Amino acid sequence: MTTEEPQDDEVVTWWGLVIEGYLATQNKLMGEIAERFGLAPASFDILLRLVRSPEHRMPMTRLAVEAALSSGGFTKVADRLVAADLICRVPSPDDRRVTFAALTEHGLDVAEKAREACAEILRRIVLTPLGDDAHALAEAMRTLRAVNGG
Repeated sequence: MTTEEPQDDEVVTWWGLVIEGYLATQNKLMGEIAERFGLAPASFDILLRLVRSPEHRMPMTRLAVEAALSSGGFTKVADRLVAADLICRVPSPDDRRVTFAALTEHGLDVAEKAREACAEILRRIVLTPLGDDAHALAEAMRTLRAVNGG
């Protein structure tokens, strides 16, 4: 039994549905995070990366790259996080060219609570509607990331 090759319009429609589903879900997630914690998406992303990093710190240049922010964009977000006492800048003891972004005690508390809220929201808006398909979706996205240079 052979499967028929999907038509062009069907393939384009499928991809459109992936994008629309992602955007709707991400907007809902980020809306709830903003409502609960007052965090913009970039700030939330940075806090999540730091709370999951060893010693809750990361070189600022690496953090900017991983968060897909320009140097200037990252500096603005970092400045806001410093002003909110969520992160601090820490010079590297080993290399004076390196500065770490590190969670403050307050930042660690907020980041841990935001991560827990994120998981709860994702369970409700992704895992519950998709059921067993959620794992397959994650694996499919992992494959696309790997084959397309992510």
